Amino acid sequence: MTTQHKPIAIYYEHPEWFRLLFEELDRRRLPYVRIDAARHRFDPSADESGYALLFNRMSASAYLRGHGNAIFYTRAYLAHLERKGVRVVNGHDSFRIETSKAAQLSLLDALGLPYPRTRVINRAEEAPLAARDLRFPVIVKPNVGGRGAGVTRFDSPGALALAAEDGRIELGIDSTALVQEFIPARGRYITRVETLGGRFLYAIKVSTTGESFNLCPAEICQTEGVSVAGDVCLADAPKAGIVVEACQPPAEIIEAVERVAAAACMDAGGIEYLIDERDGRALFYDINALSNFVADAVRVVGFDPHARLVDYLEEEVRRCATATGSRFSAAG
Repeated sequence: MTTQHKPIAIYYEHPEWFRLLFEELDRRRLPYVRIDAARHRFDPSADESGYALLFNRMSASAYLRGHGNAIFYTRAYLAHLERKGVRVVNGHDSFRIETSKAAQLSLLDALGLPYPRTRVINRAEEAPLAARDLRFPVIVKPNVGGRGAGVTRFDSPGALALAAEDGRIELGIDSTALVQEFIPARGRYITRVETLGGRFLYAIKVSTTGESFNLCPAEICQTEGVSVAGDVCLADAPKAGIVVEACQPPAEIIEAVERVAAAACMDAGGIEYLIDERDGRALFYDINALSNFVADAVRVVGFDPHARLVDYLEEEVRRCATATGSRFSAAG
């Protein structure tokens, strides 16, 4: 079977986020298979040649839905696929960045891009010492996060010290966390820039209405009636009371975002930044290899990003088929 006739594998964990992707694949009658990342197994000796490519849609927030078992397993599985020569869209390196906020900031630092002042800890008791030279308020956020889970704000060194003493600081599933300066966002909005194939796709400003929405400098943390660990994302924006609008970032921001996507080996995903109310600086703070497209995208950004995404997948299948054919010709 040629690569172009093999199915595309969609490796995912969340049961609802990819409905529109599946609908677009169905509409085009493209062969594909759904792989449940939360219940999976693989043979290290298998050649894994049954897929045209695998599109990794595994989420760092899976542990919030009882699927934390799949997060670190996925790293091993993606590395296995790539060693066997399978084209993985948003592969091992991308997923490693997705699942480590510390690694994200190290990447931003290596690229010379600004981000909130941060210290990384591996014990809760280290938080007060880590924050000694930071400006308060600070937030503590788990290294493996997503959807604002576990992000906590502390307005004073005393409050942080008391929380550490009382065992109220959450490090997360890898026992690692960030202690980071809280950045007041100018205009009370953040900007997410989506990329596809390493290039700018669209950008949206995400703001809040009233007091029902907590905008922290890192993630959209909470909506009224939903816990900090709640299941809220941009795809749910309208029903969560989140105001979203399309925007056009400055050219230097787009150039920086595309450099981040390239350095993170990210085929599809979003990079978030905000403008510091105090000095007007743009600060990058999150790299989302699993970035759900905004709800009602045609109205908000003027086109269907799922159609563009499937265009990209089809082109990657053709490219893989051409590369395979060239190898066979050379061998012959």
